[in-house]
Amino acid sequence: MPKRPEPLETLQLSLELLRRIPRRGTTTAPELRRQLADAGYPREPRTIQRLLETLTQFHDIERDIGSKPFRYCWKEGAKGLSLPGLSRQESLLLTLAEQQLGMLLPAKLMRSMGGFFAQARGELGAVDAKQREREWLDKVRVVSTSQPLLPPKVDPEVFEQVSDALYNNQWLDVHYQNAAGKKDTPRVMPLGLAQQGPRMYLVCRYEGYDNERCLALHRMTSAKATDFTFDRPKDFDLKKFDDDGRFGYGDGTRIRLSFTIDKAAGLHVVECPLSADQQVVELADAYEIAATVVDSDMLDWWLLGFGDAVSNICRHPIAQ
Repeated sequence: MPKRPEPLETLQLSLELLRRIPRRGTTTAPELRRQLADAGYPREPRTIQRLLETLTQFHDIERDIGSKPFRYCWKEGAKGLSLPGLSRQESLLLTLAEQQLGMLLPAKLMRSMGGFFAQARGELGAVDAKQREREWLDKVRVVSTSQPLLPPKVDPEVFEQVSDALYNNQWLDVHYQNAAGKKDTPRVMPLGLAQQGPRMYLVCRYEGYDNERCLALHRMTSAKATDFTFDRPKDFDLKKFDDDGRFGYGDGTRIRLSFTIDKAAGLHVVECPLSADQQVVELADAYEIAATVVDSDMLDWWLLGFGDAVSNICRHPIAQ
């Protein structure tokens, strides 16, 4: 493949730098260098510094030399590039994505987008009493359906190595300690990442095995993506893995579940069915409910949570 001409490389790098210099708030050359490296543009510190010096001469970029490293931002009222900046709607979308998807995106991607997230926050943080997009952040919230818990601590380096290996289909070496305290150092094939409540799980296959396991990220004391890649198994589907109840400690066995539940406790099951084929018979003070579900420990915990409000529980096996 022919080498890209040097002037074109310089132009592309300059554009990437200009896009990441915030209009509100400031950034530094080391921060910009990390963002560019995570976006696939690794460069030496001196290269970034030299380009920033040039860009400040030809664009309305302010350089604060009062501290080291120097801090950069667009001057107030600067038009910036002729390329469109972030609209308020785009800023709202990016801010919500940063808040809700931070642990479901590769760590390097999140870092490479750092300048855009900062720009989005700055845009929404501008003093403007009529800015409905900023107000929207205070009008919506994701709430828990159970007792809220703080997420367990996940080593940032572990998350980065896991997400990189998952993104690039690389074998992963981990040091793991399960809930019983047993330690293991397997090499695993990362297949999927799932957030269940406050916890993050890696779905993977141990080297030499063809069955899937779930490893809690907070129980990994270390992780290292290897240089060895793999072909993603064609017989694995993360959605099917979830649909089979594997995150609920099931094995995919489907049953026809039926039970009677007091009306006060069962109204939400009528409003939010257990399955598409759920059937409901309304009695004087209760509902008789039948639905096809995956048999799992999570189902047992859910039923037990109703206490005496649930009775006549029956499980009918379904031929596979």
